[in-house]
Amino acid sequence: MYKRILAVVLAVGLGLGALAAQDVQEQIAISGQAAIKAAIAQVAPAVVRVEATKQVSGWWEELLRDPFLRRFFGEPPFGERQITSLASGFIVEFQGQKYVLTNLHVVEGAEAIRITAQDGRILEAELLGTDEWLDLAVLALRDAEGLPAAPLGDSDALEIGDWVIAIGNPLGFDYTVTLGIVSALGRSVPRPDGSGYFRRMIQTDAAINPGNSGGPLVNAHGQVVGMNTLIARLSAEGIAVEGINFAVPINEIQRVLPQLVSQGVVRRGWLGVYIQNLTPGMEEQFGVAAGQGVLVADVVTGSPAEEAGLQSGDVIVAVDGTPVGNVDELQTAIMYRAPGETVVLTVIRAGEELTIPVTLGERPGEEELAQLPTQQAEEGVQKFGLTVRDITPELADLYDLEVSRGVVVVEVEPGSKAYWGGVEEGDVILEVNRQPILDVADWNAVVAGISEEEEVLLTVLREGRTRFLLLR
Repeated sequence: MYKRILAVVLAVGLGLGALAAQDVQEQIAISGQAAIKAAIAQVAPAVVRVEATKQVSGWWEELLRDPFLRRFFGEPPFGERQITSLASGFIVEFQGQKYVLTNLHVVEGAEAIRITAQDGRILEAELLGTDEWLDLAVLALRDAEGLPAAPLGDSDALEIGDWVIAIGNPLGFDYTVTLGIVSALGRSVPRPDGSGYFRRMIQTDAAINPGNSGGPLVNAHGQVVGMNTLIARLSAEGIAVEGINFAVPINEIQRVLPQLVSQGVVRRGWLGVYIQNLTPGMEEQFGVAAGQGVLVADVVTGSPAEEAGLQSGDVIVAVDGTPVGNVDELQTAIMYRAPGETVVLTVIRAGEELTIPVTLGERPGEEELAQLPTQQAEEGVQKFGLTVRDITPELADLYDLEVSRGVVVVEVEPGSKAYWGGVEEGDVILEVNRQPILDVADWNAVVAGISEEEEVLLTVLREGRTRFLLLR
């Protein structure tokens, strides 16, 4: 009898426990949905539709812009045509005024811009300021009375796994909301036009599509933490990808907003160096501790860095006494200073600590930066059918290299000793006959004492693996 009563009590208790657990799960789900809805309600009224009207011409019209060709073919038969691009933006308040923030690529070259607010109002907008580095544009409104502004958050407080919400007008579907998480932080992403990289981007899997550009990325507290800017559609190998989207951090935008509103442009400090993080195992070679400093891979000819005496292979460990441990920290320490300002760099060179003052220049545009000459333009002595160069940032990107020492093979002569020995373009030569090769100077010195008839042992790095190749 007692056993039956106990069994009934246990069964009832377990049943109530199961109901209680289910109730808790439901409450958690309801609470989570309520938080997301509240976050959307905070920002969505400030999201706008941006329409930019531009005049474009086809290849035939572009060709016939040449006066010489017009003498023979006359005026273009069709002329320019007008197109309207559609994207997103959001309203912010700064110094008591309302402005619309959106992407530069949305409104660049536009003859007319208008925005549609969520209350249905259609307003003319004027391009007030642009920043190529952040792909950012600030629009001034002719009548912003009564328009709500989006609350801004702290993008530095984001963590991987945080919920984020994208709001915008993808494919023309007004005020579409998607949900995801922060997938990664501090991403460096190639610009679509090939002119360098976007830096310190927020990566998210919240669905973003054409038309979302310029719209806000919102945290779970209903604060804007980024501007949706870039969508990854294909890998480098042409493989379709999904759920890889990028946003500019709102903290970076807030840093330049005062200049854009007052001057229309952003003037940034510039050293004139190509830099990279020290990868594990490189510290000992450059005389620094793990996590200490940023490696100068190359120096731009005629730049403030060259004038101050910085060299390839220097490790910058501090700016005005404040330590820097990675590329992002050094860039942030320099690029938000004014051109003409002097900074004092603490540098480790061949194990010796140096103090080098540098008067900053003004950072050029991305296209101009990509064409600037550097100190490391020379080729090594041609030997064994090989043309080699020092590893510059450009060559590291081209051949997907993660090392800074050695020389990279940029050409192999067909039928040569190196060709039959298996050397390939993009290989990094680390040693010749077991003698270390740090740069072109080492290569020139070592191969000068080797005749073309001798057997040569190369230590080569290819696709992250070291191998030995015998040239005979």
